This record gives sequence, C-alpha cells and structure tokens, in this order.
Amino acid sequence: MAVRAPRDRKPQEVSLGPRPLVLDRGSSLPPEEASDPSVGTILLVDDDSRIRKLLSVALHRAGYDVITAVDGIDALARVSEATPDLIISDVMMPNMDGFGLLSYLRSVPETRGIPILMLTARNGTDDIVNGLELGADDYLAKPFEMTELIARVGAKVKRPPATAGALTADRRTGLLSEQAFMAELIREIMRTRRSGRPGCLAYLQLDELALLRARLGERSDARIARRVASLVDQDSLPLEILGRDGSGKFMILIPESDVAAAYRRLQSLVRRIAQTSFDLGSERVRFTPNIGFAEFGTDSISGIVTERARLALTHAAHHLDLDPKRYLPGMSPSALAVKAADDGRVKTSRSNRRTILQIAMTQFLSIVVPFVVYVTLYNRGINVVPVVYIAVVIALVTTALLIWVEGLCALHPKQPPEEPGSPYPPASAIIAAYLPNEAATILETVESFRRLEYPGAMQIILAYNTPRAHPIEDELRKIASLDPRFIPIRVDGSGSKAQNVNAALGVADGTFIGVFDADHHPDPDNFTRAWRWLSNGYDIVQGHCLVRNGDESWVARLVAVEFESIYAVAHPGRTRLHGFGIFGGSNGYWRADLLRQTRMHGFMLTEDIDSSMRVIQQGYRIATDPKIVSRELAPVTMRALWNQRLRWAQGWFQVSFKHTWRGLRSSTLSARQKAGLVYLLAWREIYPWISMQMIPIVLFWIWQHGFHQIDWFIPLWLMTTLFTQSAGPGQLLFTYRLADEQIRQRGRWFLFYAIVGVLAYTWFKNILTLVAQAKQIMRESSWRVTPRSAAKG
Repeated sequence: MAVRAPRDRKPQEVSLGPRPLVLDRGSSLPPEEASDPSVGTILLVDDDSRIRKLLSVALHRAGYDVITAVDGIDALARVSEATPDLIISDVMMPNMDGFGLLSYLRSVPETRGIPILMLTARNGTDDIVNGLELGADDYLAKPFEMTELIARVGAKVKRPPATAGALTADRRTGLLSEQAFMAELIREIMRTRRSGRPGCLAYLQLDELALLRARLGERSDARIARRVASLVDQDSLPLEILGRDGSGKFMILIPESDVAAAYRRLQSLVRRIAQTSFDLGSERVRFTPNIGFAEFGTDSISGIVTERARLALTHAAHHLDLDPKRYLPGMSPSALAVKAADDGRVKTSRSNRRTILQIAMTQFLSIVVPFVVYVTLYNRGINVVPVVYIAVVIALVTTALLIWVEGLCALHPKQPPEEPGSPYPPASAIIAAYLPNEAATILETVESFRRLEYPGAMQIILAYNTPRAHPIEDELRKIASLDPRFIPIRVDGSGSKAQNVNAALGVADGTFIGVFDADHHPDPDNFTRAWRWLSNGYDIVQGHCLVRNGDESWVARLVAVEFESIYAVAHPGRTRLHGFGIFGGSNGYWRADLLRQTRMHGFMLTEDIDSSMRVIQQGYRIATDPKIVSRELAPVTMRALWNQRLRWAQGWFQVSFKHTWRGLRSSTLSARQKAGLVYLLAWREIYPWISMQMIPIVLFWIWQHGFHQIDWFIPLWLMTTLFTQSAGPGQLLFTYRLADEQIRQRGRWFLFYAIVGVLAYTWFKNILTLVAQAKQIMRESSWRVTPRSAAKG
C-alpha cells in the first residue's frame, strides 16, 4: 500500500513502483499495449520535470500522443488549443493545483466531459473523496505500477460512450450512468469473444440505504456513493469499471478475471465496506453490503448476464452474511420463496425412513464390515486384529486422558479482570426467534431482558421470522411503544437464525452485542461482567447456558446435566488446555465491529461454530466464563432431542470438513492451538468409528476362540478398559463439582445421567455423529425446529 505524503511539502523523489522504469532498456509494458498504434492524446500536468519525462516515455510507448503542462494555468492553455482525450494531473502544484484545475474544467460545458485521472502522493481517503466530489474519473496514488497506470488510461481513452451525447458519468459521484455502463458491458463481452478471457459482472447493494433515504431524503445519497467509489477503487483490478443503476445499485465490471479472482476481490470489498463508518454530518452509519455476481464468456449475452448478476444479488440480500454470491443454475426469486416457505417443515415419513436406513447402514459399515474383513484376512493367513486392537486402545486411552486433563483444567478457569478497562459503553442484545414455534415464550423472554442491570445504554432487538402474521406481534409493538430500548424487527423471507441476526446488525448501535436464542433468560449482570472481558483485550465472551425446565421430563433432566458438563467443564477446560474458546450460538457477547465483519453464514447448520473457527483463525480471542449464566429450555421428548442433536452433529461435520485443513495451514494459530483444533474438529468425527471397533474385535475373538475360552482378565485389556470407562464418571464428578448451584442441588439428576449415559446415551451420541456424516455425504439437509414444550414434541 502506498504511503501518504505529508500535506505541507511535496516529496522530492517519487517511486513508480517496485520495478522502476528503465529508460534505456525499454519498459515492462504488456506487448499488446506497446504495439498498439496511436490511440489518443493525453495531457500530462505535473510540475516535476522528472515525472513528466518518465510518464511521457511510458505513454508514448503505449501508443499515445502526449502534451505536457507544468501547472493548472498552463494546462488550461493547452486545453484551449486542442481538447485531449484524457488529462492526467498531479494535485500539488504551484499557481493552480490539480483540484483547482479539476474544479474549473468541470464548471465549463466545453470541458466537462474530458476524463480526468488524478495522480498524487496524497492517498488519504479525504483526498480521494474530495477529488471524486469535484468530478475526477479516477484517482491513482504514488507509488504505483506503470502497467496499472496504462491500464487505467486505456479504460478511459479506448472505451468511448456508446452513443453520441450519452451521459457517461454522474458528475456528483464520478460513477458511470447505467446506459454508459451497459455499453461498456457489451463492449467487454465482444472483447471476450475475441480474446477468450472471461470476465465478471457484479451488483452491489447497501442493505440499509433504502431506510436511510426514507429518513434523510436524497441529500446523503451522493456522498455515500462517492465514499463507496473510493472504497471500490482502493484495490480495484486493472480495467475495472464502476457504475450505478437507476435504483441505486452499484455495478462493477471486472474484465479478464475468472470467478475465483473476482470472488476474492469482491470478498475483500464487502469486508472493507462493512467495516467503514459513513460520515453523514449529523451522524455516522454503517451498511451491510450485499454482492451478487455472474461470469460472462465467449457465448454470453449482456441481458442474460445482467439478469444472472441481479438474481445472485437477491440471494446475497436474503442471507446478509457478507459472502458474495455467484450465480448458479437454479437461482430464481421463486426458489427463494419456496425455500422460505419450506423452512421449519419436513417431509416427515420419508425422512424418517431414510434416517432408519442410514442408522442401519452406518452400523453395518462400522461393525459388520470390519468383522467380515478380519475374518476374511484371518482365513487367508493374515491376522490384523492384534494391530488394530493396539491402535484402538491407544486412541481410547488418549481420548480418556484428554477428558481427565480437560476436567482438571476446568477446576481453575480463567477469571475476568476485576474492573473494566474502559467505561461501560452502549450495548445491544439481539434475540433471534421463529414466532410460530417460540410465540409462547417470547414475551417472557423480552421481559427478562428488560430487567437487565447494565450501567450503560441498553438496546434490546428482537429479530424474528414468521411465515404468516401472528397475534403476538401486536403485543410486541405495544412493548416497543412503552420501552424505547426494545426494537422488534420482522425479517421477511428469513429461514434461519443467521439471517435474523445479520438483519438485526443493521439497527444495532451497541459497542458490543449479546446474541441469544428466543428462550433465554440472562442473569441481570451478564452484560456488565462480559464488558470486563471485552474491555481488557478479548473479542468474544461465551457464557454458561443453563437448562431451566429440567423438571418437565426425563429428557430435559438428561440435557440439563449434559449442558453443565459442556458449559461448566468442557468449555472452560478446553479454553485453558488448547488456548482458545468457542462461541456456542447463544449467551455470547461480541465486539460489534467484529460481529459485523464476521456475520453468521446461514448455509451452515451450526453457524455459531463456523463463525468461531473463522475468528479464531484470524487471531481473535474468545473467553469462556461459566459465571455469565443464561437460562434456556431443553428439548423434552426424544424426538425433539434427536432432531436438535442431529442438526448439531451434521453442522459440526460441515465445520470440521471446512476448517480442519484451513486451521492447520493458518499462520496465526500456535502449534498448541492447531492440536486443539484437530482434536475439536477432526477427532470428534473419527472417534465414533474408532470406539465402535471394539465390537467387531470382540466378535472376532469370540469367533476365533469361543466365548468361554477368552481370558477377559488380561492385564492390558482390564486396565485399558477400566481407564477408558473411568472418563465418563470422572467427567460427571467434575460436572457435579463445577455445576451451577441450581442444578447441583438436584443430585438425583446426576445419578440418573450416570446410569443412562453408561447404558445408552454415549451410544446414542455416536450414532448421531455417524448418521449426520451420512446425511451430509448424501447432501441431505433440513432444519427441524426444536419444540419448546412436551405438548409440541
């Protein structure tokens, strides 16, 4: 990135890039540019004779005629003699600087249409915005690559307007009009047919811009457009063109770029815009940028490419997850409508039959197939069972050991600083809800949040989706009229928690944001304690999710104890052991700027774990605090528990497949963190297959020797079995020791968990993992809403 030069003096030496232009040996210009005949006249304005000489030689070699001027006054004289095809002007010059020249040329009808490229060592955003406000067509900061300058010159000179008199750009914003942009698209498609090099067309939309226009009118529109243009220009690809259509969407033409390169460029742009605060005078705002793009090739038609890019934009706006969406066959508005209507509904009977077959298939693959392999190899004189047995034992013992170590680490969790590192700032709570399922609990939840005790300003946002109007919405509006802190937002077209959270970010104004499910009742001081972490160097804090309906059924009691083993033992123990925590989807507190740039990806079944892996790999810190308690509802029937855990297991498999290798290649993570990442992700997917190998091994021994001929008290077998089996009771003892007092008082729940866990629950979770993998491999995915009461189970 170029370094901004001081405003009060002109640099004495200017580098033109990492590869200096060598005058006596020829330049490194592309052959097609160097061999092109004269393609236009350039007026070059700069008071530095060396710069004028270097650029004149390079432009001549690229086929341009060059006229030079030493300042703005001299340039006006040259323009009066003959109108150039393009003006390249420095900014800092005596007599009349570049901004003065630009302002004068744009004020005179005869010179208003001359393309002007500003060339300066001043590369600050304010200078770029100032130049674009005055009507500059392009802006290039020193130092720069000569090939980039030639490409930008070509983009302006070699592509005239499609029709005489057509408005090529809006002088308020410097952006091409829709008519001129479409002419450029047609021309690029024609060039693609000749060269064979594909390109991409992208549409960019600021999600909150329509609401801002309704509130502030059109007065801020041009200022926002100019700022977006400056952000687009910061790392634009050669020959890139920016325009805007009549509805306010930005259009980006990326010639000679394949899909992968265009995606990387657009992904960088989305993040930059999302992280930028737009100064509108009386207030500062942030936008959620959505980008959809489509590739064009040798057989493309401009109208079809445009329609595809717009469809991709529609899908991007549906998710609000800062992920540029590429057009794919099958994309259509009706497809989105069908998806939104189907979310939360499942073809139950067919799905259940398929799940039963998948359970049978995974058991066959994990037990029957290995047994057959062992027997077949043994009959051929090869006995692999001893080796397999040793490998399985090592895996089981290692896992049990890590469970014990994790529990020991949890006995001394890291505590937050005693005092916040800065005063309590505004905070926001985002509650994501699906009304038909959670209408019975949502009012109680909202009242719980209204009782929060936080010293700073507090904002409570309920972001919900519903397939149809619901009577509870009237109650929500009444609460909003009584309490200005409460803001209900209906997210039309949403089909996931991720989309609801992403939509709420558009109105969240807190410095940090708590994310919650609709059944959560946080303790009053949660936000105060979370800020003690966040104000002292942490980026996310994960609290303790505690079950509040354990008395409702034996399933809820089982989950209540399991949650204590997760949030009181596993999370804090893992954080100390491996050096990182994870965000579990609810009762988590984010720095607002990090959450805005990360977002939740609705295409992931466990968007919370996916977001955790993405921020961890970028070097951000996640704290785990068991004392930040929020009470939630557990599933109360086995069917509800199965559906919930199956989605979680499949989501974990998605995350493991996506992030294991990325984490190992990360330059940010330490060796300790990478080992923890492998254990958390890859090992959780492999372990059920390994643990179940003891069954075919024992069956093989029985087949080989007979049941009564086997010595079940061999020291290795006995000791490893006892130690492996001790991990479960050991973890339960740690859980009882560290559990919240409300759960620890129910001692019978722990005894019940010990019996059920040994007999069935561990096998149940292993089956879930295997079936989830099968469903993911077979591309079978559905979001089943978890009922909140036994009556709905």
